[in-house]
Amino acid sequence: MNIHYEKDVDLDVLKDKTIAVIGYGSQGMAQARNMSESELNVVVGLRKGSPSWEVVKSHGLKVSTVEEATLEADIIHMLIPDETQAAVYEYSIAEGLEEGNTLTFSHGYNIHYGYIKPPKNINVAMVAPKAPGATVRREYEEGFGVPGLVAVEQDFTGNAKEIVLAMAKGSGLTRAGVLETTFKEETETDLFGEQAVLCGGATELIKAGFQTLVEAGYQPEIAYFETCHELKLIIDLIYQKGFAGMWENVSNTAEFGGLTRRERVITEESRKAMKEILKEIQKGKFTKEWTLENQAGTPMLNRIRDMEAELQIEEVGTKLRKMCGLQK
Repeated sequence: MNIHYEKDVDLDVLKDKTIAVIGYGSQGMAQARNMSESELNVVVGLRKGSPSWEVVKSHGLKVSTVEEATLEADIIHMLIPDETQAAVYEYSIAEGLEEGNTLTFSHGYNIHYGYIKPPKNINVAMVAPKAPGATVRREYEEGFGVPGLVAVEQDFTGNAKEIVLAMAKGSGLTRAGVLETTFKEETETDLFGEQAVLCGGATELIKAGFQTLVEAGYQPEIAYFETCHELKLIIDLIYQKGFAGMWENVSNTAEFGGLTRRERVITEESRKAMKEILKEIQKGKFTKEWTLENQAGTPMLNRIRDMEAELQIEEVGTKLRKMCGLQK
């Protein structure tokens, strides 16, 4: 495993380069501001009429259309949603690319699955912070950084890795450490983590635990505290100290109960389902499903969102979060 830190990376690689950050959402705002404050030359590319246009200007950054930013830049850093990248690339970026340019991403989705097919005479690489944009920005402002990943898919100029490592340093990632990976590895593991554990698996586990207690006659508010609210305490311990550190910081009762019962919840069937989810990702089945969903106007996603909003745990959670001062 190759890990790069501040001392390993030279920002001078980007001294005479212009970086066009395409998009100004959570990651776009964080990475653009961090790189600019690291004295890199940054321009933000947005569609005409974007509500973020004035926000960019208020942050002291240069802003122009995606087409204009592409023509001006040596590095085009794509930080718009996965589902819109291919269209924006085709209609606003591809024609303006020049030999020796570098096209970069923070997620390998569109390159790995072939929705974007860059020309052979440019670099294609990735710099991916392993944290939400707000955290990337906050850690940078506090003098720290979050870990990150870099990958090179196509190295036309021979220094693509040095370019993305310098971008990572500009965003503060080398303060924590940057690991080398591939577009395939980053994309497939990222999708799997989201679906099976972080977003899909975790929320379904919380819902199931909450419903089990409520159906057994316990107060919904108590059920929420025990299955959702306190989860942050456990995750923070694991994040800071690992599994062993977490077990050391909970009661012996919790440790014994957790260790002896957990495999009755996450069973062999659960593991089998995880392997099936991973195969769907590896074979492109999920990406085809997501593409068709977007082409149809996201009807399934909208329906699921409506159903989630009506869950009892959401109603109870909103009330308790306000009580705890966590939500207005």
